Parts: sequence; C-alpha cells; structure tokens
Amino acid sequence: MKSPCLILGAALLLVAAAPEDVHYDARREAMVKSQIAARGVTDPAVLRAMATVKRHLFVPEAYLADAYGDRPLPIGYGQTISQPYIVAYMTEIIRPRNEHRVLEIGAGSGYQAAILAEIVQKVCTIEIIPELGNAARERLRKLGCQNVEVRIADGYDGWPEQAPFDAIVVTAAAEHVPPPLLKQLKDGGRMIIPVGSPFLVQTLTLVEKKGGRITTNQLMPVRFVPFRRGP
Repeated sequence: MKSPCLILGAALLLVAAAPEDVHYDARREAMVKSQIAARGVTDPAVLRAMATVKRHLFVPEAYLADAYGDRPLPIGYGQTISQPYIVAYMTEIIRPRNEHRVLEIGAGSGYQAAILAEIVQKVCTIEIIPELGNAARERLRKLGCQNVEVRIADGYDGWPEQAPFDAIVVTAAAEHVPPPLLKQLKDGGRMIIPVGSPFLVQTLTLVEKKGGRITTNQLMPVRFVPFRRGP
C-alpha cells in the first residue's frame, strides 16, 4: 500500500542536514525488530507504519544520534516524543483500521499522528502549545500527510465538530478520563490514556465503550508528561 505521508521537501523543520537515509533505514529496521516486534507487537499495519515513518525527522537536531533509541526524547517546551515501543503499543491496542477516524490528544512533534496516518482514514490531533502544534502541522504537511488535521486547543474538550471517533489516543498523563472524550468516542470504540498523578508513575489504561457502557482495563505502568489545560 502506498504511504499517505510522502516527503515533499528536502528540509524538515528540526533537521538542518540529515545524514544519508540508508543509515537511518537500517537503524529504523533494527528498532522495529528489537524494540517493538520482540516485545510482542504483532499487528502488520502497525509494524509497517513504524518501519515507514522516519522518526529522525521528528526529533531536534541535537538528538539525531538517539532518534531510534529505546527511550523518549525532549522536543522542547517540557514535552517529549514517546519511546518507539510505547507509540507502537498504544497504536496496536486501539485496533486501528483503514476506515477509522482517530482523535489524538497531544500532537507534540507529530510522530504519533504520522504513525496513525499510515493506517487510518483520518487523524485529528490537538496540541495545546502553539509552537509545537504549528511546527507539527508544517512538518506533517511537508511529509504529505493529507489525512491529518492539527488543531491548537485544550485537548480536554476533544474536537466535537469532528466527533464521533472510532478511537482516541491520549499522549499525556491525566488524573482522570476526560468526560468530553468519552462522549466523543463511538460505541464500540477504544481509548488509550495514561491515568494517574503527573508527578508519579501512571497506569496506561484502555477504555472501551460498548452499548453505552464504559469499561476500563489497566495495562502497564508508564511515565508521561502532564496533561496540560488552557487558562
């Protein structure tokens, strides 16, 4: 399947002069094999997306050497790009399909949105920090991700105009599941969200909506940046 995110320009915002792509291709292939598939991620579409999207284009130049490392990286403004395995795991757990519309809360660098865009029909992603949101929008545009829409707003309220969503991915730690997001989740939909104190280890939680009934399943301990709110 042809990738929906095609590089349209040579220069991408955070990378001044990237080394030869073949160098990164080998590191990305190793990342998928040793960090992701080896840990139990099996969805072919997710593995293909992780192997396709060039993570080094989403990290600051100072961290290029660690672009395919097994850890999150700073992207400025107190935010991070998540560990590759966590991105893959959260993507797989929502069971994305070609016809799905997915909401992401916390666009950050745009990497998670780009991964989702390789699989689903439409990605709506919200970022509360204007500098990050605008940079992510431009980066995704240059990559040719035409099925991603970026909004600068408080993600707690979701995106009512675009709802309902087949799945929701929250990439910041919240002390509870925001009710507006539950309302915007389709019946039969799945949400993945880290729940807990932003200053402690949180629990990655799967939320499912079936017949109007909400169920939750605690999956694993994680550590995410805090869910930021507007003024």
